[in-house]
Amino acid sequence: MTLIQTHPRATYPGLAHRTAADASDAAGPQVWGAMTVEVALSVMAAARTRRLVVCDEDGRRTGLVTLDLLTAVRDSSGYTDRVRLRDIAEARADAQGVLARSC
Repeated sequence: MTLIQTHPRATYPGLAHRTAADASDAAGPQVWGAMTVEVALSVMAAARTRRLVVCDEDGRRTGLVTLDLLTAVRDSSGYTDRVRLRDIAEARADAQGVLARSC
């Protein structure tokens, strides 16, 4: 299994109808949600980028992580070296759901 894809690939029909914003979001290193924060930070450093596109096992984009986000997670008190990118996405979705329900 490949953990990093440096060239985006077409994973859904209608790729030709994407906007410039869609294309810029898809550009750059693509990583899988099972990757740990430490490995993702290493990939960012090696690729000289401040963001990574997170994909599922089928190669579909599931999110985007930034250097600032990963650094904040790594520096938090609850961080362990077992935290994976998908854990961050799930925690963010849960927090957004709580905020939406409280409004």
